Amino acid sequence: MKRVEKEFEQINAIIERRWERALGLANAEALMSYWSVGAFVSVRLKSSAWGSKTVEALSDYLKTRNPRRRGFGKRQIYNMVAFYEAYTSVDFHRISERLRLHEFVQLPTAQIGDDVITQSAKAQIANGEFVQLPTAQLVDNDCDCAGFPMFLSLTTFTNHVEILNHVNSIEERVFYVLYAARERLNQMELRRAFAAQTYDMIMSREKKMSARLKAAYPKADFMLKDKAFLDFLNLPKKHTEHVLHKKLVAHMRDFVLEMGKDFLYMGDKYFVHVGGETRRLDLLFYHRGLRCLVDVELKAVGFQPEFVSKLDMYLEAIDREIRREGENPSVGIILCPDADRCRVEYTLCRTMSPVMVAEYRRLLVPEEVMKKSLEEYCAFMKREEMTRRGNGK
Repeated sequence: MKRVEKEFEQINAIIERRWERALGLANAEALMSYWSVGAFVSVRLKSSAWGSKTVEALSDYLKTRNPRRRGFGKRQIYNMVAFYEAYTSVDFHRISERLRLHEFVQLPTAQIGDDVITQSAKAQIANGEFVQLPTAQLVDNDCDCAGFPMFLSLTTFTNHVEILNHVNSIEERVFYVLYAARERLNQMELRRAFAAQTYDMIMSREKKMSARLKAAYPKADFMLKDKAFLDFLNLPKKHTEHVLHKKLVAHMRDFVLEMGKDFLYMGDKYFVHVGGETRRLDLLFYHRGLRCLVDVELKAVGFQPEFVSKLDMYLEAIDREIRREGENPSVGIILCPDADRCRVEYTLCRTMSPVMVAEYRRLLVPEEVMKKSLEEYCAFMKREEMTRRGNGK
């Protein structure tokens, strides 16, 4: 029976993989369609050959030609123009060349496995030649979508419109395209990422991590946030750890979305045994990207050095009692309302555990957007994609 179930799993994996590729190809074709329409209309608007009324007439004409066709209203057509102009700007080309965005092959459609690559293509790969994938050939052969950056196919047009409407910096736009793809964000989730200033949180190079965490998990810098906005909890200004814990459990979906979708919630009723005593962990997660258990300990007061020694003890107990074979050493996160940087640095300097201190805020507070380089994040995304394809997923 186990053998049959394993074969069933293989069949299900085949279906999901092919379906994902089909959806990805459909998304790429839709984006190229919007890009081409945007290019056509942009030229005519800039030459003053067309005006606002002409665009409205175009929308009405398209509706009469195919009443079932949706997504080509006047506002949507202007969104297509903005989409085209944003990613043909001088600033974008400068960023694209520096970040080598052309190396981003769209995730579902161009991840062609060995079962699809022909013998001829394999020979080209062996000789070090460039093999054009099916979707890339579509772009090259269709003159009306010439110059379409394939990395845009990483997310949907709806998400692109949200990014264009909420973000002005081209660096941030590139980041949110990549982040939306990695986290598989829908429209509402992407809006939440804007409000939570995810760009600032992820790109910050001053995260409060122990040296052991950075050494053992080089990817943690791009996978873990050192700030969490918990406005959805409606916490009072003065609250206890019990209240914080209770509200987080009740709003776990929102909390996972805030921390990152790689966090898989395992429960809040995990007990460990330490020196004859039974201790309960606050929140236990499994992180898919880091492939380890993550213990999140909640505090309703500012960071104190003794928090780390207690967490060290918990991590040791987790690795002995809960961690399974093949999983990486567990990681600990102390989540508190504020943390003095100097005090955290001194405390984490000596710890031998993979520990991080993160701050939570009750309300969203506007902050100046940081101008950070995206080279490391892009390199990280490329390595992730290479690993995913190498594992045959």
